[in-house]
Amino acid sequence: MIRFYEHHKRSLVKTLSFRILVMFFDFFIIVIITKRYDIALGVLLFSNFSSTVLYFFHERIWNNINWGKQNQINTR
Repeated sequence: MIRFYEHHKRSLVKTLSFRILVMFFDFFIIVIITKRYDIALGVLLFSNFSSTVLYFFHERIWNNINWGKQNQINTR
């Protein structure tokens, strides 16, 4: 059986490229709605900062929940 392992660098690049894509489309949609670049930039910066902080605390809470976790036994 072949197991696929994704390196941390690949995950980081995928995460960053996805965030950039989302930010671009968010900015584009906000500019279409408001017709103002300054508002779009402000909303984009506030939204991304606050969602990053919220995600951090979300992860810390889930780190203390054991549901769905399994102990891994090394059989080598």
